[in-house]
Amino acid sequence: MATEKLFKEAEPEAAYLKAGIYGGQGAGKTRTATEIAIGLFKHTKSKKPVYFLDSETGSDYVRPIFEAAKIPFYNAKSRAFSDLLLAMDEAEREASVFICDSITHFWDELVESYKKKKNLSRLTIRHWGEIKPIWRDFSAKYVMSNLHVIVCGRAGDVWEEKEDEEGVKELTRTGTRMRVEKELGYEPSLLMEMVKERLSSREGAGWVHRAWIVKDRFDVIDSKHFDDPTFESFLPHIALLNLGGKHRVLDADRNSGELFQNTNNGYERIRQRNILLEKIKEEIYIKHPGQSVDDKTGRSNLMKEIFETRSWTEIEGLPTKQLHQGLAKIEGSNGIKEEVKDKDKKEKTK
Repeated sequence: MATEKLFKEAEPEAAYLKAGIYGGQGAGKTRTATEIAIGLFKHTKSKKPVYFLDSETGSDYVRPIFEAAKIPFYNAKSRAFSDLLLAMDEAEREASVFICDSITHFWDELVESYKKKKNLSRLTIRHWGEIKPIWRDFSAKYVMSNLHVIVCGRAGDVWEEKEDEEGVKELTRTGTRMRVEKELGYEPSLLMEMVKERLSSREGAGWVHRAWIVKDRFDVIDSKHFDDPTFESFLPHIALLNLGGKHRVLDADRNSGELFQNTNNGYERIRQRNILLEKIKEEIYIKHPGQSVDDKTGRSNLMKEIFETRSWTEIEGLPTKQLHQGLAKIEGSNGIKEEVKDKDKKEKTK
């Protein structure tokens, strides 16, 4: 039997910018994200809008910049981590660039929601073991989505325990990072820290917003800095992406499950059921993919037609056999969409 080959000749497969921007207040994070988004829209000649998930009203103040550039601009305002996941899915379908500002709020909200749900005042290692896998749902979408994504976050200090000459250990500030789940800093291909610097010590001297490149995986602007940066500041990195090509950062279908004996059939049943629900949701969106009133109504009517309910939560609780039957009906009937619309029109005329 031939051995399966893992390797092939290397080619560029990262087709979308995954950028991270962090810094203190007034450092220029939102404005820099705006400059990058507008530049990407024009550089790729996109027709899809820019989406902005806003947790601190920043979208209100950059909206005129998008209007002046004649770029369609949509925003949503929330701090709920569950909304972040929904926003990523919607943006991948509808948008060209997705900005999240500030990602710090969504991490904080996830942690606080967990504490409130579990009635906890503090967290232990066991609790973090439950929270972090949930957060990784976002990390996976961030890296693998067919979408340019820019996340802005607040700066946090990095502390390390160091020992002085007398052997006394104390915590020492050793640097800064984005204040969010600490592994997220490894995900961006382009990561920068924004700082607000005074031009000189002279009285009345102005300020500059400076972007320090903390990480550039192409190593063309790594460790450099740009004052009041524009899209062109980061173009050397962006130009090396496989823009317009297929985005394939890793093979998500491969795993090591075959190495483990399946001793938990209950877990496998849950996993298969979740896969089934995902397929149903995708098929519904294929039938009615847009965000217009007609498409939203179409999705609701299709759920009612197939599962006799308009509630997705209720569908999630249906027997597995009924879910399989419903999926088969959606996949096997080309006329469902039209039948549902006709039925809806008849009901409105009654």
